[in-house]
Amino acid sequence: MEQNNETSGGDFILLGFSDQLHTPMYFFLTNLSSLDLCFTTSIVPQLLWNLKGPAKTITPVGCAIQLYVSLSLGSTECVLLTIMAFDRYVAVCRPLNYTSIMHPSFCKALAGVAWLSGVGNTLIQGTITLRLPRCGHRHLHHFFCEVPAMVKLACVDIQANEVQLFVATLVLLLLPVALILVSYGFIVQAVMKIKSVQAWRKALGTCGSHLLVVFLFFGPSSAIYIQPKRSYGRSQGKFLTLFYTVVTPTLNPLIYTLRNKDVKGALRRLLRRGQSS
Repeated sequence: MEQNNETSGGDFILLGFSDQLHTPMYFFLTNLSSLDLCFTTSIVPQLLWNLKGPAKTITPVGCAIQLYVSLSLGSTECVLLTIMAFDRYVAVCRPLNYTSIMHPSFCKALAGVAWLSGVGNTLIQGTITLRLPRCGHRHLHHFFCEVPAMVKLACVDIQANEVQLFVATLVLLLLPVALILVSYGFIVQAVMKIKSVQAWRKALGTCGSHLLVVFLFFGPSSAIYIQPKRSYGRSQGKFLTLFYTVVTPTLNPLIYTLRNKDVKGALRRLLRRGQSS
């Protein structure tokens, strides 16, 4: 009787997804979810506040914080999505060596590289941008403090800054896209050698969510940072920025959730129970 009382008086243990979150895919998804949550949080509150009333202002300190945080998280996502493409490559092309290659310590190191690269990029770009003289120019043709829009406020020659921005775009946008395409090129080659419909379905289920997220994020962001400087600040550019800073991070959890076989299985069971009752 005493043993039962001790057992009933203990804390509950929430197992949750403890049997799955230790896999590399779920580890990187956890990082992506945390990143997207912080990314939207750094932009949406100020955006909603500006939509509320006629006063569309932000303090210099608030603008600097928003620039540093959003740029750091956006840069981190570029690298993290590239790492996730490598994870999919190993899962499809090296399935027998997957657990040995994607070791937990190696996955943590890769995630650390992604976060550190984002911080390093924002410390360089953000600091250079904020130190530009603006000669009293305060009207920012944008809905948040972003590097390309902030550079336009400078009252000095910004050619060097534009070159620096272009180089950063090459490293953090075009290079990751190239690496992702290479990874999926090897994946397609591996699947074509198998010549099995089941293998194609498995590869699509494994990589489909990631490919969709890559397209939604890199497409609009590349258009913003690569387009000619004279077109930046127009309504089209603002909507593209809104898409990859707010819409895409909001859709990411939904995309991965609906394509997850465990979640889909739970939804099917829930619907069956509803129909039977």
